[in-house]
Amino acid sequence: MALKEQLMADFKDAMKARDEIAKNTISLARAAVKQYEVDNREELDDAGIIAILSKQVKMRKDALADFEKAGRTDLVDSYNAEIEILNRYLPEQLSREKVLEIVKETAASLGIEGGKQNMGKLMGPVMGKVKGLADGTLVKDVVMEFLS
Repeated sequence: MALKEQLMADFKDAMKARDEIAKNTISLARAAVKQYEVDNREELDDAGIIAILSKQVKMRKDALADFEKAGRTDLVDSYNAEIEILNRYLPEQLSREKVLEIVKETAASLGIEGGKQNMGKLMGPVMGKVKGLADGTLVKDVVMEFLS
């Protein structure tokens, strides 16, 4: 089943089960997909939908830090639940060790041994390989660690 149909089916199931958090989260995700399709006048495939869902997860993770600083545990719990729901639709994320392995392979193929000046040269190809499979912040940290 395509991801768009899966979102619709899960939305209906959440409505039937009266699961407000799941219903609202999936509804917002579907709205983001629809908004992109209308704005760009193109039908998204699963890879495009995964990219949008990844952005939704990232937005929620970024907001978590602010909510924790403000002591809003109710919003922290709510956003964690939303992140958990959205992660169901994303592919399995790579571990730090696997990302490091990819960084080493890419650096070897490009002839990069170290030096922070090579950050840009290495980040682009690595991000191309792990797009949607690893968080950009994790990749940046691993590349920085590798280059130093």
